[in-house]
Amino acid sequence: MTIPSVVIFDVDGTLVDSVDLHASAWKDAFEEFGYKLPFATVRSQIGKGGDQILPVFLTEDEIDRIGQRLESRRSEIFKQRYLSSVKGFKNVRPLFDRLLADGKTIALGSSAKADELKHYKRLVEIGDLQLAAAAADNVYHSKPYPDIFQSALEQIGANPKKSIVVGDTPYDAEAAARAGIRAIGMLCGGWSETELRQAGCISVYADPSDLLARYHRSPFVNEMH
Repeated sequence: MTIPSVVIFDVDGTLVDSVDLHASAWKDAFEEFGYKLPFATVRSQIGKGGDQILPVFLTEDEIDRIGQRLESRRSEIFKQRYLSSVKGFKNVRPLFDRLLADGKTIALGSSAKADELKHYKRLVEIGDLQLAAAAADNVYHSKPYPDIFQSALEQIGANPKKSIVVGDTPYDAEAAARAGIRAIGMLCGGWSETELRQAGCISVYADPSDLLARYHRSPFVNEMH
């Protein structure tokens, strides 16, 4: 395998601990519109954008009737009740510094909204870095479609074969594969190693600290892994 020169990071569940909070916001919003859903069922969909989550729980008619309002309400609830509780995982900045020192180009490819993404970058102390970023509100389809990762690649003129995605969900791995990009999995979002490998991840790590600690043996520096 070619050593990647470009690394595209997912954000929610990969760089920041936000998956449960997003699930809670979606669950709250659905309940306001009369839909009582189990927390675990909603959580299993986090990593997708709203355009992919709504069809799991609503009919086409329901989406046409209330989909836009429900998704907008979800966004409001998240910012009002949960955003302030999001924490960054440790060692994101040292990991990014290591990648940059090795000459890698880093981009972000997230299903988050652009304003949420800006907040997350501050949380993990990468707000000062000039990173290409593709968010859910500037692509047509969110993950598991490849649009977000393709947008990130286009911004920096990168070859997918020389790139790698780091994400925490099978949806990241599936989106990466559809874009012709390899994927590394992270357990800190709550999915199992088996689930991530079955989705196509070539390596799996606990969190950014684990990836940094084992950097010297990672796909970032080894052609065969």
